[in-house]
Amino acid sequence: MRIKLISLFFLIFVTYGSAQELALLQYGGGGDWYANPTALPNLAKFCNQNINTTLKEKPQTVTPGSVEIFDYPFVHMTGHGNVFFTTEEAENIRKYLLSGGFLYIDDNYGMDKYIREEIGKIFPNKEMKELPANYPMFSYHYKFPQGMPKIHEHNGGRPQAFGIFEGDRLILLYTFETDLGDGWENPEVHNDPPEVRLKALQMGANIVKYVFEN
Repeated sequence: MRIKLISLFFLIFVTYGSAQELALLQYGGGGDWYANPTALPNLAKFCNQNINTTLKEKPQTVTPGSVEIFDYPFVHMTGHGNVFFTTEEAENIRKYLLSGGFLYIDDNYGMDKYIREEIGKIFPNKEMKELPANYPMFSYHYKFPQGMPKIHEHNGGRPQAFGIFEGDRLILLYTFETDLGDGWENPEVHNDPPEVRLKALQMGANIVKYVFEN
């Protein structure tokens, strides 16, 4: 009954809420969930100025096992190191996603070998699928005909985007070898050229717009 009530509240919030909001996931395991502190505020500001969103520019922090996670239609997760979800946390995230939520995970370099196992805890019976370059998200507002852009080199690998779906709805997005979040940060943090930051912010705006409108 409690989960049904939470899910009903979430659906009412998404439909009738006065403001769209982003949240940052504070996870366990020792990884730096707090990496890129200026990223989400900058993305929210860019979206409000360029794609007519009404995002709050000071995103809140939520934990995987909390009831509060259901208040936010878009949750972002990043970091460099270890990630660990308890069984209860994985179940709560699964219920959040299946009831209408969305989780965007961006490997900030070093997260990949940990996060894939934890995603398996959330959805043991679902497979992550690589999104092709012609997936609608890549051209939803700004055009990225090659798919996910390369923002930071890391190991020089090809940037990839993976998704988990419930029916036709994308409920979890995981990006690897791109590091959009670094491109969202203040210019002086990574000294990225303006054109690189712009690509990162535009791709981030595509994700936000796609999630809120689908």
